[in-house]
Amino acid sequence: MYSFEPSDEQRMLIDAARKFAARELQSKLREGDQTCQLPPGMTQTGWELGLLPASIPETYGGFGERSAVTGVLAAEELAWGDLAGALALMAPNLIAFPVLLCGSPEQKETILPRFCSESYIPGSAALMEPRYNFDPNALATTAIRSNGNYVLSGAKCNVLYAAEAEWMLVYAGLDGKTEGFLARRDTPGLAVKEREQNMGMKALPLYFVEFKECAIPASQRLGGSAGCDFDLLLNSFRVALSAMALGVARAAYEYGLQYAKNRKAFGEAIAQRQAIAFMLAEMITDLEAARMMVWEAAWFLDQGRPATRAAYLAKNFADDMVLMVTDRTVQILGGHGYIRDYPAELWLRNARGFAVMEGIAMV
Repeated sequence: MYSFEPSDEQRMLIDAARKFAARELQSKLREGDQTCQLPPGMTQTGWELGLLPASIPETYGGFGERSAVTGVLAAEELAWGDLAGALALMAPNLIAFPVLLCGSPEQKETILPRFCSESYIPGSAALMEPRYNFDPNALATTAIRSNGNYVLSGAKCNVLYAAEAEWMLVYAGLDGKTEGFLARRDTPGLAVKEREQNMGMKALPLYFVEFKECAIPASQRLGGSAGCDFDLLLNSFRVALSAMALGVARAAYEYGLQYAKNRKAFGEAIAQRQAIAFMLAEMITDLEAARMMVWEAAWFLDQGRPATRAAYLAKNFADDMVLMVTDRTVQILGGHGYIRDYPAELWLRNARGFAVMEGIAMV
């Protein structure tokens, strides 16, 4: 059974991530939302926490091993600071972890040392597709074998760092299964289009990408000829986003609770009103329940146990929970919740994205 008590190393990580999130992310989240740009130098400063190198074995230049449980603890803290900033900081995981988990020996030797350097290097992954019936296990983007290559055709949306990252991991359907293909940004046939304009996470660089007869060498198929375990990767995506939903919800809940304690109406704090107290109680109950589901799914991943059910349930519950908590925070603030002088409306806009995002974070 997994432990509910973080180890000493995990406590140090949580403390470092929380301090960074408060100093570099939460204090600047409104600035990023208004300018649609991440704070200058934020990714490099966050990279110095060493979260990804600590998950990569020494053989490939890192100094640790991957732990999904440790990953979700860090992801919650970073998203508590700012969701856009957290997703940007964890973008290298989108390349490094699939290669670590499923890559061929040659792919590991080529790719992983790049993400153990002293400088932040963005990673990119293209999974989501611009269609109403999107299913990660039945992609419209296809891969066809041709003359020692795999030719990709299709379109992807909300591709993180598509215009900036050297490598992009593209997911496509091959023989009825979802497989990954490592593509360089300058590959002929890979076209990065306009930056997406979303309701939330405005500072995050997300792009629309098209693939037209895009030839990828067979050696760049994730896992080589054996392919990848996509279910394992999909579960890791879902657990990561669920952990980030915890962070956003916790930030909103803490703000709403403090506001309710300090806001006076008719001679008493509004937290004393039954309607407000009941809302706060329901918010923290669902938040704590979601955290247990996320930890359990992450523990299954670390133990090598089947995690599909646990990851799906955690993601489904966390998607609903974060939307409920952030919406209730807006309600608790009343008119103040609807104006940009307060962060409640920003958290609500960001929360709406969890239900429609897939494959943009990984632990």
